[in-house]
Amino acid sequence: MKNIDILCVGEVLIDFIGHQKDVLINNTRDYHRYLGGSPTNVAMNSARLGLRSQMVATVGDDGFGEYIFKRLNEVGVITKSISKIKKKPTSVIFVSRSQETPEFMPYREADYRIDERQIPTELLTKTNVYHTTCFALSKDPAQTTILKKAEEAYKLGCQLSIDINYADELWENKEEALRVIKAYCKFNPLIKISEDDMLRFFERTLPHNEIFEFFHNEGVDIICLTLGSKGVKLSQKNKELIQLPAIKVENVMDATGAGDAFWSGFLFAYIKEKPVEECLKVALQLAALKLQNVGRLPDNIDILSKLL
Repeated sequence: MKNIDILCVGEVLIDFIGHQKDVLINNTRDYHRYLGGSPTNVAMNSARLGLRSQMVATVGDDGFGEYIFKRLNEVGVITKSISKIKKKPTSVIFVSRSQETPEFMPYREADYRIDERQIPTELLTKTNVYHTTCFALSKDPAQTTILKKAEEAYKLGCQLSIDINYADELWENKEEALRVIKAYCKFNPLIKISEDDMLRFFERTLPHNEIFEFFHNEGVDIICLTLGSKGVKLSQKNKELIQLPAIKVENVMDATGAGDAFWSGFLFAYIKEKPVEECLKVALQLAALKLQNVGRLPDNIDILSKLL
């Protein structure tokens, strides 16, 4: 019985998002604290959408760690696989507030200290979707743990998922990133990528068909390429390309987490066994909703009524 809809494995962080709009970090005077981390956002969004989501992560034994547990528990994310470690602080990231891809500065201590004991085989047998990120895979021991357990999850019949949120500053070198991402692709995950991620990853602007071809050749059936205000393209192996426009947002308040909102919507609809085009439509609606709110998706609205 797969009673965990989505298992999110990776970084849980404190985001300090700049209060001043459309300025870089060097000109940001004030920051507001938010719960962050891409898989964390997906776990929380999924719980708000009525899914059973569980988080695998590591925090420090400190005030920020306590805040993280409190926020996750408030929305119903299962937290029993989150480790609390002493002598290492909870990871924090400073983020500029922007309509485009935000600038960020990570200070990482606890987040990458994920070990195999946090993901027992019994948990994987109950899991429908196993989701992680490029950020989470960038540093050991989390890297080794996530890859080993991804293979086990794949063999147990889980659908894998990854947000390839690549950034040079998180990795030792490009060769390692390429090796690790290719290793994860062997398990045929659902892939979410953005144009900005791919520009950083390939170090040049590639035609979209070449990006899709790269991942298809590595064993991936479904690749979702987000194009910001230009919408989204989805490529399925040996099927016609699907392209949809973004939902117009008049007043963009904050782009941070919009990609996570998008992917949460996609995975929600996928878990509900909707056709991929409908998954994209739900994803675009959730992304538009996020763009209108600073920090996270709001609690005080009925998200489901906006989607279905």
